Amino acid sequence: MLTDEVDGFLGYLSVEKGHSSNTICAYAHDIRTFIDFIENIHEDKENLSPSDITHLEIRAYLADLQRRGYSKRTIARRLAAVRAFFSYLCKKGLITQNPVKGTRTPKEGRRIPSFLREDEVMSLLECPSGDTPLLLRDKAILETLYAAGLRVGELVSLNLDSIDLTTGFVRAYGKGSKERIVPIGLKAQEALINYLERGRPSLASGGQSRALFLNCNGTRLSRRAVQIMVNKYIEKASIDKKISPHALRHSFATHLLDHGADLRAVQELLGHASVSTTQIYTHMTRKRLRAVYDKAHPRA
Repeated sequence: MLTDEVDGFLGYLSVEKGHSSNTICAYAHDIRTFIDFIENIHEDKENLSPSDITHLEIRAYLADLQRRGYSKRTIARRLAAVRAFFSYLCKKGLITQNPVKGTRTPKEGRRIPSFLREDEVMSLLECPSGDTPLLLRDKAILETLYAAGLRVGELVSLNLDSIDLTTGFVRAYGKGSKERIVPIGLKAQEALINYLERGRPSLASGGQSRALFLNCNGTRLSRRAVQIMVNKYIEKASIDKKISPHALRHSFATHLLDHGADLRAVQELLGHASVSTTQIYTHMTRKRLRAVYDKAHPRA
């Protein structure tokens, strides 16, 4: 049955590819959505095998997604999951022909990431003001997100031994469990020291968690909790933008480039596999330079 092959594929992603649990969950959702569609158009779904799926059915699936109003970005992501699934089946010798071969990925325009101006970031970072364990933790989280340009998943995965406050570095694990070492500034180091000395011990409550950032129960903080916390401080700082914690990562990259940082260095700090991914931030800075030029040059 198809579902058996899906289980094997997800195990392959975990063991051989080393993908994170979040990535595997995303693949599982996209593949199972595809299989639901395929089973609905086949009469004998109980005996359906991967070799029964045709190129035309792949095209029909993509057309159905488009008809239901999904964005090109979402359709491209779902097609990527289906393509990876059938590549796995070919590699394992479970099918001889790949029905996805030759199917083009829908082209999408590059989205400009949301980011905060420098003054908005400063206002946000100043919001958690106080000596309670939660305020000290929240201050350390915001400072670390902006100082190191971390993804939220990378932040909540940090352990106590992930940070070296003597040298001012954080060891993070990004997509594909790739390790990178990122420097953090003095403000972030100070916030982390205050949290570790006066905040975390109260939250730990004698627990054995290795996690750096803890919730009220003394266990590892979740991504959702960080999202809620950031939203709270965005509102408190009176920032009229609908953003996610990821906007601090975008702000980190944008501000570095604004102040003359080398693109390759920013690529390494962000953990991007390709410099083309990082180049989206150069478009943002060029747009701002154009606005300054048009405003300031007498013959613009």
